[in-house]
Amino acid sequence: MHEQIWEKLKDGLRQYCRQNNFQNVILGLSGGIDSALTAVLAADALGGQNVTAIMMRTKYTSPLSLEIAREISRLNQLQYHELDIDALIAAETDFLRQAFGEQPKGIVLENLQARARGKILMAWSNQFGGLVLACGNRSEIATGYCTLYGDTCGGLAPIGSLYKTQIFELAKWRNNLNRVLPSEVIVRAPSAELALNQKDENTLPPYSVLDNILTLYLDKHLSKEDIIAAGAEKKNVDWVINRYHAMAFKRAQLPPPLEI
Repeated sequence: MHEQIWEKLKDGLRQYCRQNNFQNVILGLSGGIDSALTAVLAADALGGQNVTAIMMRTKYTSPLSLEIAREISRLNQLQYHELDIDALIAAETDFLRQAFGEQPKGIVLENLQARARGKILMAWSNQFGGLVLACGNRSEIATGYCTLYGDTCGGLAPIGSLYKTQIFELAKWRNNLNRVLPSEVIVRAPSAELALNQKDENTLPPYSVLDNILTLYLDKHLSKEDIIAAGAEKKNVDWVINRYHAMAFKRAQLPPPLEI
């Protein structure tokens, strides 16, 4: 099953690039599992020399994330660039502080970082050519755990049809063929690293819980009552389903995923 999914994603990425006259792709390599797997997929599909990976670090970027990004680029022979964007974020924060007449809220500052990265990726595409890949997964897309015009920037979302739990499984399977990922990226707790000590599960239910509910609701078309009867906790079911419908406006604006 994993091999079939991987081959379908590889073929889909190749065909999409060919149909749209792109020879190379660009992505932000964060040190997290989603961008890591997207980078490996792109390297498998197009060759590492045709994949530009940009690590855009801030004061919240951990040393481990930098090590992971560098190692993935080395293992897959990517065209790797490392940029410090703190000065850019500071300038935009100062501008907004003056415009607002008050200190920007925490969510504003978090999204500034994601959108700065998105702008850089799109600028890179304008300057040098290449298709920007969005690295979001289906779990994040369904719940709107993403920043419009930030990490959602791009012309294609290669892993957008895969739930987060599938991402981890696929990464383990691909790494067993030959080492293309450092083990740390597979076992570390997911984080957007947009704030101090931020973790995905501070906002979302554990991915095993979230993906189970999403699978039952979106793929098996069970009702809320049936999902609860199947053993899911009511408060989680309520939160996930309400969140899914509330985030429809985001999904309407996202790049297309590769279908599996």
